Amino acid sequence: KPCPLCDEAKEVLEPYKKRFILQEVDISLPENSAWYDKYKYDIPVFHLNGKFLMKHRVDIPKFEDRLRKLELQSE
Repeated sequence: KPCPLCDEAKEVLEPYKKRFILQEVDISLPENSAWYDKYKYDIPVFHLNGKFLMKHRVDIPKFEDRLRKLELQSE
């Protein structure tokens, strides 16, 4: 904290917020040390449904494609 890269990513994802639940993880907390070890130089990092999706910046086409596929599976 603060995390301008994370804030920027959240802004980009704002139009999609009704289609998914954003769970933020503070990797600086001791209980999240595994995430810190894995991603300390790559924030922000995004997982969708427990699977790695992207890092550094939001890739909108990739995000939309993966989100659409998940939505189709749940119908």
